[in-house]
Amino acid sequence: QVRLVESGGGSVQAGGSLRLSCVAPVQFNCMGWFRQAPGKEREGVGGINTISGSTYYVDSVKGRFTISQDRAKNTVYLQMNSLKPEDTAMYYCAAGRGFCGSWSPDTYYYWGLGTQVTVSS
Repeated sequence: QVRLVESGGGSVQAGGSLRLSCVAPVQFNCMGWFRQAPGKEREGVGGINTISGSTYYVDSVKGRFTISQDRAKNTVYLQMNSLKPEDTAMYYCAAGRGFCGSWSPDTYYYWGLGTQVTVSS
């Protein structure tokens, strides 16, 4: 069974930064980050086409979050700056293939267990 492994979550004050990491057992065309806050639906945050390097972001994080990769290590990162309390959520790494900006389960179908990010005001 394919399992992605996230790390790097934690608690920070508003305006702070965190970097999440996700290691995959093999290379996937798409790797991305999703988040789910209590009582809310899961939403796509950022995705990267590991072949082309193209990146995709949800509007609410553009200019604050940056997704990057280390292809040799099958690892993607989510650098989160200027964090806000509304960024508080469980963050999940996901992988698959297709159009990496679609956030669709047809594209992202392997998942990690998640890492908690808490931003206090």
